[in-house]
Parts: sequence; C-alpha cells; structure tokens
Amino acid sequence: MKKFTFGINLGFAVKRWPEPHTWAKIVTEDMGVNLVQFTFDLLDPWWPESHRKTLAAQIKYAAQEYGVTIHSAFAGLAYYTYNGLLNPEPAGREIMKEWWKRAIDVTREIGADTCGGPLGGLSVADGQNPAKMEQLYNEQIAYILELCDIAKQAGLRQFLIEATPLRREFPHTVEQAQKMSSDLAGAAIPVRFVLDVGHALYQPLYGPNTNTQEWLTGLGDQIGIIHLQNTDFQSDSHWGWPNERGLFDLPGFANEVKKTNLTDIPIILEVLYPFELADEQVLDHIVKSARFCLHHLA
Repeated sequence: MKKFTFGINLGFAVKRWPEPHTWAKIVTEDMGVNLVQFTFDLLDPWWPESHRKTLAAQIKYAAQEYGVTIHSAFAGLAYYTYNGLLNPEPAGREIMKEWWKRAIDVTREIGADTCGGPLGGLSVADGQNPAKMEQLYNEQIAYILELCDIAKQAGLRQFLIEATPLRREFPHTVEQAQKMSSDLAGAAIPVRFVLDVGHALYQPLYGPNTNTQEWLTGLGDQIGIIHLQNTDFQSDSHWGWPNERGLFDLPGFANEVKKTNLTDIPIILEVLYPFELADEQVLDHIVKSARFCLHHLA
C-alpha cells in the first residue's frame, strides 16, 4: 500500500507570514512537510503584471531553496467573496474569466501545474429562477472549457473545481459533480474535483446521515485532491487539531480512502484562523495540526 501524499494549504500564512522564505521554512522545518497548495490570497492575479512576476519569482525560488513542491494554486477567501463565474451580470462574469486567465499565468510563474478552486455562486434571485440557473450553468461550463484551453497552452496539466455545500453553487452534490464531469469530458486538460471533508459532512444541507464515502465512491478517479479539516458538521469550520468541538475522525477517513483505492490523491490540510488570534497561538496550532495529520496518515 502506497503512503498518502500529504501537504498543506497556505491559507494559514495569509497576513501573517506572506514572505515566501518564511512560510517555506515553517512548512519544512516546523511541520516536516514538503508539499503545499498555494493560495491566491498571497498573490492576487489582478496585481500589475510586472510586480506580480517579481513576486512570483520569489515564491518559486523560495520553494526550490527549501525543497517545497507547489502542487497547485488555489482560489482563497478573497476570491470566494465574489459571485465569480456565476455573477448575475455578464460583465461581471467576463471580469472573473479574465481573473482566472491571470490566475493560470500566476500558476505557471510560481512553478505549479494545477490551479482551481470554487468557481462561483448564484445570486438569491438567480438561484430561485430555474431557467436562469440552467443558463448560467451552461455558461459556466463554456467558461471552464475555454480556461482549460488557455491552461493547456500555458503548460498546466489539470484544472480543479471545488464542490461546496451551498445550493447556489455548482457542484454541491455528487450527482451535479458527475454531470459536470460528463459535460467537461472534452476539456483540453483533465478537470477534477476537490473533495473537502468539511463540505461533504455539512449536515444542515445534506442531513445527519451524510458521509464522505458517497463522495469517494461516487466520484472515484474524478477526485483530484482532498481538503482536510476538523469540523463539527454544522459549519464549514476549517479547524485543525486539537479542537474540543471538532468531531472529524481522521483515522476512520483514512481507512475509507484506502478501501476506495484512492491513496494516490494528495490530501491537503486547509486550516483557517481568525486574523485577531495571537500569531504565536496560530503557529503552535498549525504545526500541531500538521503533525497530527502526518501521524494518522502514516
């Protein structure tokens, strides 16, 4: 049996340790991890190209110096506050397509070959209009196909879509993800899904009997990466370990993944902290969380 591939999303570093050499040192020397998922919260694709390229080069250099592999570049909290590719206005959707084109450039510039994230959310009005929902879904598929063409030309090998526990976002069910996979079968590069365990186990949407197994078996090799977090199943918590309210059974989940023979899928810890929390407290906790995961995924 192959070992799990474990890494960490750099969301914990936002506003605290944005310097590439700093987060690279924390990840490798304190956590004992050499795989990361970059977040665009650390380098916004909208920034002026000349400055952006300089910052991207610093990120690539720091990763190489510390022996860190950047698995992928991912949309963070900043992008997620927008309606993205499901913006109710056509101009808004075109703007977000341009953002993703620049995100593809940033991904290449920092030395990664995969990018993605949650892609958009419908407005309340559009989410109550079946005809508009279908129109925007079809437009989103067209946008993704176009972005995959651009990504292939840039040398990327994969595009990731994160499933979320919101009815106004695509996809938020296994069935929707399966349909999207079918609709995107002709993409220039493979399109895969992000299984976030906190999303899959969100009981207010999916009910008290929801489980990760149905996502693992339902999507199978269409899963490109797994996001790991501790949660109480009542919120998209993004806690780590220890957490007295957290209920996620990591050893049990590891066994579920083994049973589905998906151990080659990278498992990425994604823990987010309040900005007002003391820096030393965050550092201590994120290191403990990473080491907890390494121990139970060994």
